[in-house]
Amino acid sequence: MKLCSGRVFAVLLLVTASAAGQGPLDQPARSFGNASARYQPISGRQRLNWTVNSTIGPTSLAAGAFSAGFGTAMNRPREYGPHWEGYGKRYGMRFTGIATGNLMEASLGALWGEDPRYFRASGQSVKGRIRNVIVMTFVARQADGDLAPAYARYAGISGNNFLSNTWRADSESGLGDACLRTALGFAGRMGGNAFAEFWPTLTRHLFHKRH
Repeated sequence: MKLCSGRVFAVLLLVTASAAGQGPLDQPARSFGNASARYQPISGRQRLNWTVNSTIGPTSLAAGAFSAGFGTAMNRPREYGPHWEGYGKRYGMRFTGIATGNLMEASLGALWGEDPRYFRASGQSVKGRIRNVIVMTFVARQADGDLAPAYARYAGISGNNFLSNTWRADSESGLGDACLRTALGFAGRMGGNAFAEFWPTLTRHLFHKRH
């Protein structure tokens, strides 16, 4: 248990260090998809769309391809082997974990109105937007629009990584492995938030430069 706690703390400390000493985030821009408006609670259809897009959307599938490729190149876990069959097993293993975690986050969050979507802080400074990326990794909007700890996300990310120990290769099915995957899961969510926050801005600048 000490090994588990130590690994999680070390990774989370690294990814949240840049937020330290800046004080609490009062209210990020209430916008989604670049459309500023008063917050509207997520509907059942929007929750379903988030689950599907977060699982089989282009960004998730591309991340899975990269992750499986890296694991195959490093031959981790070694039981799968450094070949195409091993690549397929690694891709499938990641996919089942992501699907399980997203389903848990969406379904549990529906019980108390937790919104799994990421809300961009467009209009803020770069520093404020980076801060929003970090903070929104660990909090989520509730039905009233206020921010609160993202308990359903915590359950989804940690739950799927510990549950998957039951069907993972022996070399990566230990307690410490599940803890490390959980910490990396939050780091991955933060990376996804950064992509959602800044990619639209980058593509807009590139498009204008071409014209």
